[in-house]
Amino acid sequence: MKNQPKISIIGAGYVGLCTAVGFSSKGYKVTACEVDRAKARKINQGIPPFHEPGLEEKLKASVESGNLKCVVNQTEKVVVESDFTFVTVGTPSKNDGGIDLKYVELAAHDIGKALIKKTNYHITIIKSTVIPGTTQNIVKPILEKESLKSCGAHFGLCMKPEFLREGFAFEDTLNADRVVIGSYDKRSGDAVEDLYRDFYSAKMPPLIRTTLSTAELIKYASNAMLATKISFINTIANICEKIPGVDVKVVAAAIGLDKRIGSKFLDAGLGYGGSCLPKDVRALMACSKNLGYTPDLLESVENLNHTQPLKAVEFCKQQLGSLEGKRIAILGLAFKPNTDDMREARVVPIINQLLKEGADVTAYDPVASQTAKFIFKGKIRYAASGLDCIKNADCAIIVTEWKEFKELTPEDYTKNMKQPILIDGRRIYDPEKYSKKLKFVALGLGS
Repeated sequence: MKNQPKISIIGAGYVGLCTAVGFSSKGYKVTACEVDRAKARKINQGIPPFHEPGLEEKLKASVESGNLKCVVNQTEKVVVESDFTFVTVGTPSKNDGGIDLKYVELAAHDIGKALIKKTNYHITIIKSTVIPGTTQNIVKPILEKESLKSCGAHFGLCMKPEFLREGFAFEDTLNADRVVIGSYDKRSGDAVEDLYRDFYSAKMPPLIRTTLSTAELIKYASNAMLATKISFINTIANICEKIPGVDVKVVAAAIGLDKRIGSKFLDAGLGYGGSCLPKDVRALMACSKNLGYTPDLLESVENLNHTQPLKAVEFCKQQLGSLEGKRIAILGLAFKPNTDDMREARVVPIINQLLKEGADVTAYDPVASQTAKFIFKGKIRYAASGLDCIKNADCAIIVTEWKEFKELTPEDYTKNMKQPILIDGRRIYDPEKYSKKLKFVALGLGS
């Protein structure tokens, strides 16, 4: 590939690092800039600072080839030495649910200062999830003020939302289902389109070219839709539990065959978590209210997600009565399989409530136990395996649908547990098979 542009990336979290490794694995020269020295050191050693399947091998290859390096607090330098700068910093929630833009603003100030030193047409691409109007009304004025230059005339500005699934984030980077480019000016939009057409080559996904604010809203609308589908099927599951012989799994399978609905995100469970859906739903709600519109539907989606995980505790109490002194086994800590991320994980309110009820909690997760230790401190115990976790337990709760939990048999539970009571909070087991061997309670299954 000739005359490949150089790329800088501000922020090396899930989106930033997957983007960096994606481009560098295809021969681009990429420099990531981080504030966390320990994280940067790991990246430069070829070690991802988080668990993400498929990422480590490509990261090591990119670092060893010299295509990728990570520096600390050198934003101006990496911008000066690159053609495109991706901003992938965090946008955490404020107390009112709105997003905190301080990291985006800080990055914009640093990029603007660097633009003073540039003579070529540099393009800044916002990948961080930001509410509509942020790139146009906040980032652009900062860049212009710091650089003393005009956006569109002297530098370019685009917004390209990312649609990555944790656990499949690197796979999604290489095989996106769409590319959305919001641009301030046609020149920068064309350049970013060319960049991605080169990146994907013959596998270029469908492309949407639009305005900055539309691109920003597309990201929020996408995640709000996913959250809504989850809370919808959980509502149906809660209704199913009231009707003998009704199973939400069958209901979901049937309605998912409707092409207008589709089967994805119709898995009933204990609610959604992670770094995106909860934060983005709240941010969209706050943004909407600031615009003078109350999003009643989204408020209902969030309210159900808040109460849904506590159903696991209620199921425990229905089977055991008082939980004081009872040993409860928690299978799964991460908010979903194939990640160690516990941000907004539904297990947190479950364990906190179990502890409040006086239960003795033992937990196991294939990769997230270390993360959990920072959250729960010494309040719970950790097992070395699924079987070790359920030994002598009065009740076991499936919280994360890891593959290894699906391989546990009814006999594994009956032989190892003090009282063989199983609560399937993620519907990974066949109710008919497991209910014959032990007390089996499943979310969305009518008694």
